[in-house]
Amino acid sequence: MGFTLIEVMIVVAIIAILSAIALPNYQEYVKRGQIVDGLVPLADMGGKLEQYFQDNRTYENACGVGGLAPAPAETIRFKYKCTLGKTTYTVTAEGQGSMSGFAFTLNQQGQRATTSTPAGWTAGSNCWSARKDGSC
Repeated sequence: MGFTLIEVMIVVAIIAILSAIALPNYQEYVKRGQIVDGLVPLADMGGKLEQYFQDNRTYENACGVGGLAPAPAETIRFKYKCTLGKTTYTVTAEGQGSMSGFAFTLNQQGQRATTSTPAGWTAGSNCWSARKDGSC
C-alpha cells in the first residue's frame, strides 16, 4: 500500500487552500485579542481619573508621579499618554510594535474613539474599533 504522486499532490493542494483561508483569519483573531490588551488599561485609567476628579474637583496632576491615575506602564504593544486640563482629560493608547498604527482615546465625557488604524483596518465612529471592518 502506498500513495501515488497524484494523491500526494491533491493533499498538498488541499492543505495550501485551507492555509490560505485560515492563516489570515487567525492573524486577525490574534490582533483583535491584542487590541483588548491595550483597551483594558485605558478604561481603567478613565475610572481612576473620574475618582480623582470627585476627590479634587480637577483632573490636573492626576497622571503625575504619586497621582491616583498614573499612566499605565508601557508594554511591547501599547504606550499610554494623558493630557489633562482643569475639567477635561484625554487618555491615549498608541500602538507600537505589532500594533503599530492603532490609536485609541478616551475623554472626560466617556467618549471612546479610534483615532487611527493601520492599512486594511477601518476606524469605527464613537467607539474603540476591535475588528477589521470597524465594528466595536
